[in-house]
Amino acid sequence: MILWHNPRCTKSRETLKLLQDAGHQPAVRLYLKDVPTTAEIIALRNALGVTADAMMRKGEKLYKELGLASADEDTLIAAMAANPILIERPVLVNDDKAAIGRPPESVLKII
Repeated sequence: MILWHNPRCTKSRETLKLLQDAGHQPAVRLYLKDVPTTAEIIALRNALGVTADAMMRKGEKLYKELGLASADEDTLIAAMAANPILIERPVLVNDDKAAIGRPPESVLKII
């Protein structure tokens, strides 16, 4: 179990605490420092069962600056690989399943 985590994010901290309170100790990946590769982002998208667009933080200033609202799948994935701040957080990966922790309780369905 791996939590893609940003300790500065309230939802990310809440998700980690929720998991720990439930007796789980996920490995924590500080994905802003340990930047995922394009292949890892594609694997995450597939595990989530969503499009790249659904994985994006559309409220980020950079999202608008890069004009990603109408970008295709490959462009969005490349943007996340180059700018991991654009990846929605937190994300829990458990084997071949993944869930975005918004709300934090949504990660519990894949444990």
